[in-house]
Amino acid sequence: FHPHQRVILFGRLELTPHGLQLQSPQYEIVKGEEADEAAAPAEETLHTGRIVPVYEKTGQLTTKMQRTLVHQALAQLPAALPDPLPADVLARQQLIERRTAIHDVHFPPEGTPVASLNAFRSEAQRRLIFEEFFLFQLGLVLRKRAAEADRKPRSVVITDPVREAARRVLPFRLTGDQKKVIAEIVKDMERPQPMNRLLQGDVGSGKTIVALMAAVVAMENGFQVAFMAPTEILAEQHFINIRCLLEASRFRIAILTGSTPAKKRREMQAELAGGSLHMVVGTHALVEDPVGFRELGLVVIDEQHRFGVLQRATLRAKGQHPDVLVMTATPIPRTLALTTYGDLDVSIMREMPPGRFPIKTVAKPESRREEIYDFIRKQVEEGRQAYVIYPLVEESEKVDLRAATEMADHLAQDIFPELRVALLHGRMKQDAKDRVMHAFARGEFHILVSTTVVEVGVDVANAAVMLVEHAERFGLSQLHQLRGRVGRGPHQSFCILLYQYPLTDQGRERLKALTDTTDGFLIAEKDLELRGPGDFFGTRQSGLPTLRVGDIVRDHQLMEEARREAAAALDDPAQQEMLALFVRESWAQRFGLVGIG
Repeated sequence: FHPHQRVILFGRLELTPHGLQLQSPQYEIVKGEEADEAAAPAEETLHTGRIVPVYEKTGQLTTKMQRTLVHQALAQLPAALPDPLPADVLARQQLIERRTAIHDVHFPPEGTPVASLNAFRSEAQRRLIFEEFFLFQLGLVLRKRAAEADRKPRSVVITDPVREAARRVLPFRLTGDQKKVIAEIVKDMERPQPMNRLLQGDVGSGKTIVALMAAVVAMENGFQVAFMAPTEILAEQHFINIRCLLEASRFRIAILTGSTPAKKRREMQAELAGGSLHMVVGTHALVEDPVGFRELGLVVIDEQHRFGVLQRATLRAKGQHPDVLVMTATPIPRTLALTTYGDLDVSIMREMPPGRFPIKTVAKPESRREEIYDFIRKQVEEGRQAYVIYPLVEESEKVDLRAATEMADHLAQDIFPELRVALLHGRMKQDAKDRVMHAFARGEFHILVSTTVVEVGVDVANAAVMLVEHAERFGLSQLHQLRGRVGRGPHQSFCILLYQYPLTDQGRERLKALTDTTDGFLIAEKDLELRGPGDFFGTRQSGLPTLRVGDIVRDHQLMEEARREAAAALDDPAQQEMLALFVRESWAQRFGLVGIG
């Protein structure tokens, strides 16, 4: 320091043998060489005497250096910044102007409650969060409206023969939810615009029969249908079920997967192009170039979050604006549905088909293992089958895989020597996986030890016990999906969550949520609350935007407001072009909304 400088110091004051001393002080030199009243006012300080922003250290840049750089950058901002928020939106939402918000979010004015800043509820934060959400929702609304501007070459027509054909296919009475959703889908198919609908149904709610009804309506109207599933075993399961239900009909159905022989594949491609094949069920093999259709009218995508955006678009492009129905058994919380699927119409199925028992779920510590084995043995003696699931964590996949393999050997040789035990894991070749799964479905094995490869869609009606090892290592929605592999037949089913101490608070909450409810929608909300939106889907391809200031869960009310305001703003012809330009130029790439407007 130099004589006559004014310095502000902040730190812990201690009395030492040498006098008063500040321990590791923060300090700031205030401009003005003379010790007089002309020294800089407190509001011009950056690092002391005010609420200061704390930035993460980036390389060699300390928080203090970043604070200085940000302050310098803010000083360069023009007095009037272009604002994507229309004046009427600012007034209705009581939002401050953009330049003030950008300044105040870094350097809050005196009197701003620190609690509101840490909760992201200050005026400046609210303004910037709303702006981010508004622009994202503009993109979704623009994308939806662009899709609605498309026209199908022709729409389906519902006649008495079509209704009769659909009725003949049904093996049982539909639930109320199934009837409601079929009505929504058929209404979409009758419109001149292509359908773009998401069907959310909890595990076991009967989504496949709903998709089949849509397929029958399309085929009765002379259209072809493509049904895409994420795995060969799931595609084969859908194929077997659909073929069985369509047996008495005039429609020809085939399956196309990576393991379909080349000769058979060529024949199928010719039949699809000629129109003599009415429906094809398959995996990503359906999106490969040589597969073409004479008149593709309906695309059904099961477990759609397992496919990339490009794969879905490629399949859709094989027809001329076909109707598209995407399905998921992972219920999506409302807060996420507004962001990830804001441009889709959404149907929801919660009701289970009649005659199914609710699955009984219990969480047990490792110390109860022998008791659990006795219970499994008793269930097998009564004619049931069981799954034993092991987690695979990427960082230790080899170790985990060895553990699953050793567990299968241990169960087969030491615990259940009188029973037939099989092993299924992700490193096995597809045909080997299929062989094991089909053998289990036919009842050739009593117990299937598996990693989470059985999570999606596998349907074995006789399986009544699901034992999940290290349940504390799984996510809530994943546990719910695993539980959904049982409870598909006429018997009481059980899900046993075996955990090891010590349990984290979050682990305890997850297990409690599973034992408290079987409602996948409630579980999805809880999972989102515990894990946050990024981990809920796990990958960028899920369609979640990269948000800088907003948080989908924390700020969900602002997201809903932004959606309403975005739709209303785009209804105003005077603002449409300017808003579309803002989204295209500044935001489309970041939010994955390319091709809009």
